[in-house]
Amino acid sequence: MPFQKIKQERVAETVQRQIEQLILRGVLRPGERLPSERDLSERLGVSRPSVREAIAALVEQDLLNTRAGSGIYVANVLGSAFSAPLIQLFSTHEEALFDYISFRRDLEGLAAERAARISSDTDLKVITAIFQKMESAHNKRNPAEEAALDAEFHMAIVEASHNVFMLHMMRSMFEMLRAGVFYNRQVMFKVHTTRTALLDQHRAIHDAIIARNPMAARTAIEDHLGFVEVCMHTEKKADANEEVAKLRFAQEQER
Repeated sequence: MPFQKIKQERVAETVQRQIEQLILRGVLRPGERLPSERDLSERLGVSRPSVREAIAALVEQDLLNTRAGSGIYVANVLGSAFSAPLIQLFSTHEEALFDYISFRRDLEGLAAERAARISSDTDLKVITAIFQKMESAHNKRNPAEEAALDAEFHMAIVEASHNVFMLHMMRSMFEMLRAGVFYNRQVMFKVHTTRTALLDQHRAIHDAIIARNPMAARTAIEDHLGFVEVCMHTEKKADANEEVAKLRFAQEQER
């Protein structure tokens, strides 16, 4: 008969599994600091030696790392999605930028569609809370806050799609965006008319998901990222024109 004895899991293994699941599901994020050993043992209702053993195992797996005098942190596991040489290659070839936008359009369209269908009421509250922060930041002169919230808004939608592979892939992609590998998000928010158009697009995405309309949510994402693509084409063309103008000016100065 194909039956096997049930193996009793030790307390440390149960703690380890719970932390692994929190990392896998994106609840604990790369770089996030864990509570102290004492606090963890109290929250979990287990002994400190069990917590210590679980943490040691997770450090050994490179999922956590310890910093002397600072604490225990979730490791930056996102960097494993793309190698450093490939990231450098992305940053120096223009075609990668537009492939990146196209990839996001496809994947985020699916994420928005899934979020509209299967997200929980709490997921929707998170998306709404971030969008309301975007509205509050919209009238500020410095676009940095609104640009940062833009990324948070898109990630909240991916999180609400409840697909762990999509979640970690998109987190890795947004980490490269944050680091300026593809383009500086703040550039998109410099012109007020562009900022207003972007806010309206995010409102359309938000409203479609809140209304639980999957196709409208996908379309709103696709329209938004299509707009981003046009803006980036325009910016690249303007940069190229400026370089030509500088050459003409330099030549004129020598005459």
